Amino acid sequence: MSQGALITFEGPDGGGKTTQMGLLVPWLQSQGYAVLATREPGGTSIGESIRDLVHDCAHTEMTSVAEILLYSASRAQLVGEVLRPAVVTGSLVLCDRYFDSTYAYQGYGRGLSLEMLRMVTGFATGGLVPDLTLFFDVPPAVGLSRRQCSGEALNRLDREALDFHRRVREGYLELVAEEPERWRVIDATASVAVVQDSVRAVLSNWLLLRRN
Repeated sequence: MSQGALITFEGPDGGGKTTQMGLLVPWLQSQGYAVLATREPGGTSIGESIRDLVHDCAHTEMTSVAEILLYSASRAQLVGEVLRPAVVTGSLVLCDRYFDSTYAYQGYGRGLSLEMLRMVTGFATGGLVPDLTLFFDVPPAVGLSRRQCSGEALNRLDREALDFHRRVREGYLELVAEEPERWRVIDATASVAVVQDSVRAVLSNWLLLRRN
């Protein structure tokens, strides 16, 4: 049985991580890997219900504390029901967002205590940390423009002011600087095909090193 791993996809809105993850799955499968793809918030029946609630633009009264506790509830269910079992049985688990999004959005973006967020996150995840995290870096104005042009409905966080999204990106960059061995930065301003080539190169190198 191959060694399982948790690989997370992070970045500002409009960075294309969801598209890139979708393209990566069949490529990894063609290389012989058992792959499971999921997302946060969501990935379980309970999590998807929470996703609908927390992203609903009608809930303008939602407090930052309620927001983080809802995200953490979805995360706890995903870890227990999906992530940990899949990693243990040898799958490469690709997750579209994980706890770094909490630090970037609710910590740096909303200004909540990072110490408090780390404590809540540790409880929710039982200490499950990604083996590798890909950061799809794009200037906030570019990412938001992409979101608006995509035709997809904007969620409650998409509608935050540009300054909020700038704080989120700066937060991500600080997280990368704190743990450079876990993170790989992908220039997400390039075309979908060029970004996918970069992602595959990063994964190929990482998987090769992991086998040796």
